[in-house]
Amino acid sequence: MHKAKVFIVDDEPGMLEVCADTLAKLDDVEVAVESNGNQAVKRLTGEESWDLLITDIRMPDIHGVDLLRIARRHDPNLVVLMLTAFPTVETAVESMKLGAADYLTKPFLPDDLRATVRRLLEQRRLREENNLLQRQVERSNRFGDMIGCSEPMRRVFDTVQRVAPNDVDVLILGETGTGKELVARSIHQQSGRKDNRFVPVDCGAIPEALLESEFFGHERGAFSGADTRSLGLMEFADGGTFFLDEIGQLPINLQAKLLRALQERRIRRVGGTQEIELDVRVIAATSLNLEQEIAEQRFRADLFYRINVARIDLPPLRDRAEDIALLARHFVQRHAGEMGHKQINITPEALEVLCSYRWPGNVRELQNAIRRALAMTRDSELRPDDLPTELVIAAGDVGCGKDHGLFELRDQHVTDFERQYLAQLMQRHQGDVVAAVGEAKVPRGTLYRLLKKHDLNPADFRFDDAGQQI
Repeated sequence: MHKAKVFIVDDEPGMLEVCADTLAKLDDVEVAVESNGNQAVKRLTGEESWDLLITDIRMPDIHGVDLLRIARRHDPNLVVLMLTAFPTVETAVESMKLGAADYLTKPFLPDDLRATVRRLLEQRRLREENNLLQRQVERSNRFGDMIGCSEPMRRVFDTVQRVAPNDVDVLILGETGTGKELVARSIHQQSGRKDNRFVPVDCGAIPEALLESEFFGHERGAFSGADTRSLGLMEFADGGTFFLDEIGQLPINLQAKLLRALQERRIRRVGGTQEIELDVRVIAATSLNLEQEIAEQRFRADLFYRINVARIDLPPLRDRAEDIALLARHFVQRHAGEMGHKQINITPEALEVLCSYRWPGNVRELQNAIRRALAMTRDSELRPDDLPTELVIAAGDVGCGKDHGLFELRDQHVTDFERQYLAQLMQRHQGDVVAAVGEAKVPRGTLYRLLKKHDLNPADFRFDDAGQQI
């Protein structure tokens, strides 16, 4: 756990000593002092990063408000505590407008200083965490509790129960949409780290240029645009679980740095010199075949061995067909209220379609199909007509294991109807295409194409008064 860096500036050596000794009793604080205002400016605008600035207002070489202005210009997130023996309303108002977090009047009790510093540092930590959570919320891809009664899923549940309490790193393998993050969250919730953070990161969703900074954080000034210090995702997960989704898409140059961090459980922020110890459990997941990626030199073998301590293979939905109806009912119950439905049931015909489909997108695709059907239905039941058309057609193509499925029979009936209708149409109009077009209300070209499709010749329907074919 890294220590918060506090910088104290005051032209009175005695006051510097009192403040430093008082804050030295805080275990998670590292204190630096400076009595010269100009030197303080150099340190504040240099390469060092600070969590809290404590400055006197009245100093001979620089006014505390000016120091506040300079410090906040270079680091807008820097927390500043003002000290003064001569408080005025005007100075207090100006300090607060410039971003000072609080104001202490000399003399003050040591306990008051410690309590104020603790509060300000905690507020900064919470702000940093909130900013990080906002970056992560869109990457998050949760779809409910794990559900399944099939044998493959019972094996997954058993493995999760065995692995979760042991605090070992875990590798989860499975196709896209099978619920890898859901399994990772379940492991976290059943582990001794459940009261700490679960921090997910999609390795394929972050631009490669930002990955190292996102993983390990960066110091202010580490690169162009790094105006403030930023926590990394691994540091944010300290004490909890760090979930690396789609680790197979991690660039090869970052794999070596991640491997070292996992082996040593230490990181160094980009642009930093201090190593930070971490207590973090790592769960990795991928839809790629990592053995093939290793063979093609796109994934490091040593990293694979490092994360493959415990392994969970998630079955695709097509291999757990007995779970489809259970999952479909779960998603209907879960999302019906969101869309203004009081109670919705799924008809047996709709369930048959769902169970006949192959689900290449797995559970995620099933969930989206149910939500789309709920948005389309106007009744208290979900029927095949409410399901996505492409899904119904694909399910019909797969069939239900019978000689002739619904859609095969439907197509045959349509073909038979077209031929019978056209033959009777030509017969009524004795092969007169113009008259037939008027009755059928179709373009002449369409009628000719349909006649050709069914091998019908208008001339075959032309007869004279004697009933002889013309």
